[in-house]
Amino acid sequence: MNETLIFIFKYATDIVATLLLIRLLLQLTQADFYNPVSQGILKICAPIVAPLEKLIPTMGRFNLAVLIAAILVKWSFFVVIAAANGLLAPDIFAYVALAAFELLRTLITIYFYGVFILVIFSWVGTPPHPAARLIGQVILPYTNIFRRFIPPLGMIDISPMVAIFTLMIIRAQILPIIAMQIRPLLS
Repeated sequence: MNETLIFIFKYATDIVATLLLIRLLLQLTQADFYNPVSQGILKICAPIVAPLEKLIPTMGRFNLAVLIAAILVKWSFFVVIAAANGLLAPDIFAYVALAAFELLRTLITIYFYGVFILVIFSWVGTPPHPAARLIGQVILPYTNIFRRFIPPLGMIDISPMVAIFTLMIIRAQILPIIAMQIRPLLS
């Protein structure tokens, strides 16, 4: 398969899967539905999610249809690339595990940059942009977990730093262990 086509297909599926994960996070955190950025994400994801939502019910705030759509998007990338290279694994569902792993990695990246953006906003002041408000609504529930256990040091709140370090540890120590468990499934 042409390298340029692989590049385009990879980034298209990455963007769609990331938007689907953000849509899932918006629903889980009950972020402002009427926020223009939220509306844009919902409209972009609607053609992919709507057919699945008819088949798979939402459980409380957790929309399983969105998660399955994100897994299917990543799964399709791995299957197409493997088939094009003649390296299709004997168990096609092994790519589901790989897709779920990649989504977990993407989720950690979303939170990593989200916390980093919140830290910058705390230094310079939160802009009145709708995206800034939405980032806060999605990321603050994660950082509040650390705020409960780590009191501020005077005027300095170090809980975002601990939140970032936690994500870095997960990325550096736990994700490689998961990847080693998935690798044998693909051969």
